Amino acid sequence: MSLFGKLFRARAAAPSDATKLDGTAEAALARSLSAFPPGERGWITFGEAASLFSAERAEYAFGELDQDGRKKIEAFATQNRAVINFMPVEGRVYFVAQ
Repeated sequence: MSLFGKLFRARAAAPSDATKLDGTAEAALARSLSAFPPGERGWITFGEAASLFSAERAEYAFGELDQDGRKKIEAFATQNRAVINFMPVEGRVYFVAQ
């Protein structure tokens, strides 16, 4: 691997303050979030988020044409007292407990 590739791969590593959440099902994700104290953040892959909350393919999920997917994931986050942050470059969706 080139030096250029190594530099970009290092930036994509998980931040030490973020936990990988269980994104296999909405109930599993809700359980993961319920264990978080306010301010703690965790993430699921963009693909997991798309399969749970969007009818679109992963590359189109939550985009400007996927208003239903956005509404569904935002409602889920609100119901579970969290704020979401989409990070498509990282391939992740972050949830911050409120």
